[in-house]
Amino acid sequence: MKVVVRYFFRGVRAVLTPVMLISETLTTPKPMQRSAQGQQEVDKACRDLALYQFRACPFCIKVRKEMRRLNLPIEIRDAQLDPKHRETLLQGGGKSKVPCLLIRHQDREEWLYESDDIKTYLNDRFAAIE
Repeated sequence: MKVVVRYFFRGVRAVLTPVMLISETLTTPKPMQRSAQGQQEVDKACRDLALYQFRACPFCIKVRKEMRRLNLPIEIRDAQLDPKHRETLLQGGGKSKVPCLLIRHQDREEWLYESDDIKTYLNDRFAAIE
């Protein structure tokens, strides 16, 4: 019975993944425009960030759309397909749950889980930069 359930959900994922990715492409907002100096400031700040994600996770899609809207060049690390990234996420953040935003401070690393918390952080930090 477990095998049947496992293959059922794999089939559902195989059908839904392309639909979700096409939907993301079609509904992603245009990036905000900033001055050259403002965008340089954002680009520099984003070097200290990395998003651990799964490609077809709906919560990860939500965060990626917000990153696009805010025009943030944050490194994306696929914790599903790359075992090195999954292990780093597990060791650093304590759980292999996505989405997770790694925020590198000068003296420590912060691991921020939950898509709504990540979106709030990104908006608070970057939305006002022009």
